[in-house]
Amino acid sequence: MTGAVGAEPPTATPAPGPLDGMLVLDFSQFLAGPVAAMRLGDLGARVIKIERPDVGDLGRTLAFGGIVADGDTLSFHIMNRNKESLAADLKDARGLALVRALVARADVLIQNFRPGVMERIGLDYPSLRGLNPRLVYGSVTGFGDTGPWRDRPGQDLLAQSISGLPWLNGQHDQGPVPVGLSVADLLASVHLAHGVTALLLRRERTGLGGLVETSLLEGMLDLQFELLSAHLTDPQVTVRRGGPHGANAFLSAPYGTYPTSDGYLALAMNPVPRIGELIGLAALARFTDPQTWWSHRVEIEGLLATHLATEPTQHWLDRLDPAGVWCAPVLTLPELVRHEGFTALRMAQQTQRAPLAGGDPVRLTTTRSPLRIDGQLLTRPAGSPRLGEHTTAIEAEFGVAAPPARSA
Repeated sequence: MTGAVGAEPPTATPAPGPLDGMLVLDFSQFLAGPVAAMRLGDLGARVIKIERPDVGDLGRTLAFGGIVADGDTLSFHIMNRNKESLAADLKDARGLALVRALVARADVLIQNFRPGVMERIGLDYPSLRGLNPRLVYGSVTGFGDTGPWRDRPGQDLLAQSISGLPWLNGQHDQGPVPVGLSVADLLASVHLAHGVTALLLRRERTGLGGLVETSLLEGMLDLQFELLSAHLTDPQVTVRRGGPHGANAFLSAPYGTYPTSDGYLALAMNPVPRIGELIGLAALARFTDPQTWWSHRVEIEGLLATHLATEPTQHWLDRLDPAGVWCAPVLTLPELVRHEGFTALRMAQQTQRAPLAGGDPVRLTTTRSPLRIDGQLLTRPAGSPRLGEHTTAIEAEFGVAAPPARSA
């Protein structure tokens, strides 16, 4: 895990970002909250991760693909890059006093506990607003803090399933097909970071912080805003998936992916007769009425699939690209990272966790922030922290060492 095509090498002093000088306290675990905090860190904020002693973020043991490095999962490493770790027991008066002292000086707090958890320990927004009126408090749950789904586990597949998203994928004779990525978590992280930055901007005008809330489910519903808007306006609009090659239940042929002799080709919105002319498929010439692209969608897709399978992908691209047809190859993961297009984007960066005494540094290759600010890539070479790695230094820096424990 120490190299990849297009990876930015670690640098000692990354350029200050637009959130330089902001202090973020990250109380979250797993994915949505930690990635939201990571996004703020990518923009230059300092992020201190608050973790339970001995256990830490449960994401440290939730392995993505079974990959572990230096005792922590790959998932934890990449979601918590460029952060510090403070170990504090929030159920203990000493740890809570330390954390509250940090909150008093923080700009942002992010948490993704189930509804009610932060209230029980006095770290909910109403309890902290008096302590730090400038605090921007970001909260993400699975399904919101009201309603019948409130207490369900906030997990990606569960949020996808309740939202109905899996019924948009696959073909008409299949069951539900979930998206094979943590799309609910990742979208929630984007929405939460967006809301936090908006409140930071408002604070510059008013001097007051605020509370921003979102959930995995709300992100999933927003993702489907076209479909939901259509159905809410006209309940007759429902999902009717097409055949094995269609890529969208609400777009006509030829929209989909088709096998070639060496891979797959994606075709977007294109006039069917024009496609037939360019690829030498005369059978498509009769579909001059766009309504037939709907009514005969499965037939058209079948004709295309049979014909396109006779030649390699590049053969068809050489015909279609010069004609301005909306098309693309369907790349595999290895093909993607080897491609010069991936290299040109410079999406990969290297991070490095400092070594233990006598050990070697832990170097990983991951993606960078997808943003570019003033033409500059946002890369952060600092790796994820070990559990409690910065506790002593943070106590010394802020002068807020926890009071001694009471004797029994």
